[in-house]
Amino acid sequence: MEPKQYLEELLLATAQQGATDLHLSPGHYPTLRIDSRLITLSQQKILDKETLEGLVFVLLGQESKARFLSEKELDFSYELEGKNRFRVNTYQTKGGPAASLRLIPNEVKTIDELNLPQITKLFSKLSQGFVLVVGPNGHGKSTTLASIIDMINKERAEKIVTIEDPIEYIFTPEKSIIDQREVYQDTFSFHKALRSTFRQNVNVIMVGEMRDYETMSAAVTAAETGHLVLASLHTNSASQTIERIIDNFPPNQESQIRNQLANTISGIISQRLIPRIKGGLIPAVEVMIATPAIRTLIRDNRPKQMDMVIETSQDVGMISLDRSLADLVRKKEISLERAEFYSLNQAELRNLL
Repeated sequence: MEPKQYLEELLLATAQQGATDLHLSPGHYPTLRIDSRLITLSQQKILDKETLEGLVFVLLGQESKARFLSEKELDFSYELEGKNRFRVNTYQTKGGPAASLRLIPNEVKTIDELNLPQITKLFSKLSQGFVLVVGPNGHGKSTTLASIIDMINKERAEKIVTIEDPIEYIFTPEKSIIDQREVYQDTFSFHKALRSTFRQNVNVIMVGEMRDYETMSAAVTAAETGHLVLASLHTNSASQTIERIIDNFPPNQESQIRNQLANTISGIISQRLIPRIKGGLIPAVEVMIATPAIRTLIRDNRPKQMDMVIETSQDVGMISLDRSLADLVRKKEISLERAEFYSLNQAELRNLL
């Protein structure tokens, strides 16, 4: 079978079987991830180096092939003839190519459809500030960001710029103007694109991922100068997120960034996608809202105490991760075993049940 035809067959199987990911690795069967579990397509042949080269080079196309061979890994998006889009990471392993592909749904789901807490809608109403969506890789951060952006798009007339690597969800402009910029294709870096927004008369900025000091610095400055900035970060909780950002700055700038964060942060959503008892995934979500108490803790360099403030601030809409997990167990959405696996404080989880 020709590589292009074989690739299309695998991509269609990914979509048809409700998988989130397709893994193509040498010495293994093509493998899907369904409800967080790896499922091998054992009716296919085990992938060898030659087959993988054919599949990966079809994904890359001529334009990106040279860059992949030079850099040894590459992020980009791939569209299957108008049917499905995938976020792709190609990389080398033992001298040969491999790839991981994430299926991107064609439609942006609403906050209600994603089973996110109603309080998260608050962040789409803001005119300025800094909102972060955090959590481990593969737990729906991009999808949550997209739902907030699309809610703004449907309800408000704003100029929105997204900076992504690669572009994932394709937005259909409604009330807003939306410009989507892909790193390496439309700009050289996240931080250069962020600085450029200051001259683009932008209201809302979405940063696909804050990877370095320069991007974090530019994002905080953008929020400080009257923009609504939404971004993602690979951290486990709101308190850890504040620590991570501050730790990325040189020691002589730590006091300054603490004050900037205290002034600009609006909220942090930390989420996990948990396998449901009846199948599928459901989010467990920590929500931090920047109250005066939270801002004081950031300014005074006491981020670890944020956990207690979140737990005791249900009246203003805050939700701890363990409370979210406990609620899902009580509703029989997830098992206690799953809740304990994802909990950051199992003793607290048991107290809440």
